[in-house]
Amino acid sequence: MAGADKRADFEDLLPVMANKLGGEERGVITMESLKKNAAFLGLQDLSEDELVSMVKEGDLDRDGALNQMEFCVLMFRLSPELMQESRFWLEEALEEELKSYGF
Repeated sequence: MAGADKRADFEDLLPVMANKLGGEERGVITMESLKKNAAFLGLQDLSEDELVSMVKEGDLDRDGALNQMEFCVLMFRLSPELMQESRFWLEEALEEELKSYGF
């Protein structure tokens, strides 16, 4: 199942990205760590104001940083292709479930 492999790769990358972006202390991504590592994420062309807006948009609990859940939600919102892949995984899982019940 190719979709399952992609899902596992994405889920496995999240802790690595948080650590790379300075989350070793609190397990979060701060504005400072995001600015420092913008090129790592392909965000080097964004202005500081755009990065601040991105963190504010994703910071659901308003603590000034992105935890893993907030980061995931933000990435899905900013990356439509991730949403398309997740639909594929859902359809694939439903299809497998229905097959197991003889449908």
